[in-house]
Parts: sequence; C-alpha cells; structure tokens
Amino acid sequence: MDSDLVDALAADASLTCVVGAGGKKSTLYELAGRLERTVVTATVRIPIFDRQVAAVRVTEDPIELLERTAAGEPDGAANGLEWPLGLVPEQERDDRYLGYDTAVVDRIAAATSVDHVLVKADGARTRLLKAPNEREPQLPETVETVLAIASVDAVGRPLDEGAVHRPERVAAVTGRDLGDPIRPDDVATILTSPDGGLKDVPPDATYVPVLNMVDDADDRAIGREVATRILERSADADADAHGRISRVVLTSMIADKPLVDVIE
Repeated sequence: MDSDLVDALAADASLTCVVGAGGKKSTLYELAGRLERTVVTATVRIPIFDRQVAAVRVTEDPIELLERTAAGEPDGAANGLEWPLGLVPEQERDDRYLGYDTAVVDRIAAATSVDHVLVKADGARTRLLKAPNEREPQLPETVETVLAIASVDAVGRPLDEGAVHRPERVAAVTGRDLGDPIRPDDVATILTSPDGGLKDVPPDATYVPVLNMVDDADDRAIGREVATRILERSADADADAHGRISRVVLTSMIADKPLVDVIE
C-alpha cells in the first residue's frame, strides 16, 4: 500500500466521504488502489467507473452480496470478491449509476468482509469549485473522514457557471459578486464554511481540505496561499472552522505521485 497519500488524507478509515469539486472521483479511485478490501460507492449519482475498479456489482441489496460472498458462496461470477469493488444500486443511464441511501452505506461499512468504504457524497458537474445546496452533502451517519476538494485552477477565473457549480451559492458564502475573479481567500472561505465544505460534517469526523490540480510551481504557490488562509481560520477562536482542520493536502491526481504537499 502506498501509505503517503492514504495517511495524508486520513483515508485509512472504515468510511471516507469525498465532497466538493475539481477531483472527487480521481481522489476516490487513487485511494481505492491503495487500500485493502475497499468498496467504492456513492450516495448520489456517479459516472460509470467500471474501469477504475476491479469489478462493479449492481445490486439493490449489497449487504446480502457481501455476506454471501464472505461465506464463500458463489456470487454468479466467482467465489469471493474482487477488490477494489464498486457497488451501486442501479444504472440510471448509459453514462451513470445511482447511489445508495446513506443508511445502506453505513451497513456496507459495517460488513465484516469490507475494510474501507469510499463514497462520492455530492455532485459538481465537473466544475472546479462549489457550495452545496440544501440536499447536500449526503453523508452517512458513521462517516469517519470527510475530504473536501477544490481545484486551484478556480483561482483567477470568473465566479460563474464556467468554473463554479452553483455560483450563486458560492457568491453568497464568500460575499462576492457573480463574475468577480475568484481569489485564494474565496476558496479558503468555501472550504472552512458550514455552508461550504464543512456542511453537515459530524463534529467527531476528521475533516481534510484537499486542493487538487496542483500541477506546477505556480499552482503550488496558489495552493500554499489557500492552505495558509484555511489554517489561519482553523486557528481563529471566533471562526466557524475553529479547531476542525489540522492540515491541508495539495494533490495532482494526474501525476504518477499525486501527493504534492501537506501544509500543517
């Protein structure tokens, strides 16, 4: 197991959820390849990901599947399970699956045959930054780690639908106007707000902001600036994020070694 990325993201947990924009799916798939006996699933829609895991099983009763194969019974293809394993309840369209109810994901994480569950817990329509709506995120009750993703490529772009999912919500959280250039401080605000990345994160869960698409030296400088502002907010006794964040992780999920830096 490549422990550097796993350790940095505190992903050696029974149940890890990924939220935000600009690298959720690539983060899930990178982690899945580094963990043992891992299920990849979602509580929201997820694009077809068969090529990113050993196998995908479409089943409305994943617990029955896990229990049956754990007992050594044939599952229709082979004895036992192929890891990492994708589990989804239904294929909605040619290009995407549906996700499970959060309570079902809690039960998957409790299955004895599973060590880790990685969950896509909101959507962003391939944008670089987002703020959740009233129905998001869909976090299971027993989540242990929440990774909130944002892309450094959002910085400098206009606060509009080209780069931002639900730009009006991001504008409301940051106090900026639609069309304004996105600043490092705006990204930090989203990742430290209870109306942004911290929304509905249980108080006992580990929360790790992740700045993705740090692909060169300029990106790294932006990432470090955003990370510094995030940590300043966590250190501020009057801030909503006070005490919640011990580190910010910089990644480049297109690189052979995706862990770029850990800012503490």
